[in-house]
Amino acid sequence: MANMATEIVAFLLSISGWILISSTLPTDYWKVSSVDGTVITTATFWSNLWKTCVTDSTGVSNCKDFPSMLALDAMVLFLIDSNSASLYLSAGICSLTTCSLYAHRITSEFFDPLFVAQKFELGAALFIGWAGAVLCILGGFIFCFSMTEGFSIREYSYNGATSFISTRNKNTKSPESPHRDGADQSYSHRQFGRNAYV
Repeated sequence: MANMATEIVAFLLSISGWILISSTLPTDYWKVSSVDGTVITTATFWSNLWKTCVTDSTGVSNCKDFPSMLALDAMVLFLIDSNSASLYLSAGICSLTTCSLYAHRITSEFFDPLFVAQKFELGAALFIGWAGAVLCILGGFIFCFSMTEGFSIREYSYNGATSFISTRNKNTKSPESPHRDGADQSYSHRQFGRNAYV
């Protein structure tokens, strides 16, 4: 019963993470223009995975789609399947890596004094992606541990098979005695067949 409850929690965490990761794809604010050092802001630049936009002070937005797949800034890669913990883990790791690389590029351009183009800050979609990735990774780990709880490693030791003759011999003869009498040997051969060694 506890194992089933653990799997339900893992499933809910993973599905929540998957929903958050999926919601980052259409989210507009992957990066937002920085207002650092400016007194008057007349326009705000922002972009997501599919387009770049500018919003003026009146609230009107003009957007331009990226012309080709090679012009896209980044792509969130995630794999998801409710039947496999390893795919939940890989979905979380891929999403975490992708969001982190995208954020690294934004911050490295922001702090680079030689970068003269428009500087951007981290957008809300990156934080949502990180949260979703963490939930997927947690759900995948809990799934892995819940599956291993059902399999316990047992140690077995082999003490050897005991028979009536060997038990009787241990009780009647001392262990120091290397020889057995002929009656015990013939009875032993009859009981175990020709493959038994005395």
